Amino acid sequence: MKSNTLILHTAALFIVPLQLMFSVFLLLRGHDEPGGGFIGGLVAASAFVIHAFSFGSEATLKVMRIWPGDFLAAGLLLALASTLPAIVAGQPILTAHWWQIPLPGGDYFKMSSVLIFDVGVYLTVLGTISIFVIGLMEAED
Repeated sequence: MKSNTLILHTAALFIVPLQLMFSVFLLLRGHDEPGGGFIGGLVAASAFVIHAFSFGSEATLKVMRIWPGDFLAAGLLLALASTLPAIVAGQPILTAHWWQIPLPGGDYFKMSSVLIFDVGVYLTVLGTISIFVIGLMEAED
C-alpha cells in the first residue's frame, strides 16, 4: 500500500529528514529535559512510516539500509551493555557512570551509561515500530 498523491510525496521529502533530525535532538536532550530514547525512537519511526506510506515498504527498506530487526537487536545489546559499568564497579544495575573523553582543542565530551541506555531504547523502539508497520504493509500487498 503506497500513496499516489503528489502532496504526500512532496511533503515526505521535506518532513522525513526534519523528523529524523528532531528525533536525534529529543534523544540527546532527554537526560536532563523532556525527551529521551523512547520518544526519539517514536519520532524516528514515524518518519519512516510517513516514507513507507508515501513510497512503499520496499523503498523505505532501501532508505533505511539496515533491516529493522537489526536496529532492534543492536538496541537491546546497547541497553544491556549500559549495565556493565555498574556491575563491574559492584554497584546496583543501571547506576549511572560518567566519563570525560578528551577532544582536540582541550575540550571534553561527557559520556554516560545513561546515554548508552537511551540510544539502546531509541534503536529498540525504532526497530520494533518499523517491523510492525513494514510487516503490515507487506501483508496487505
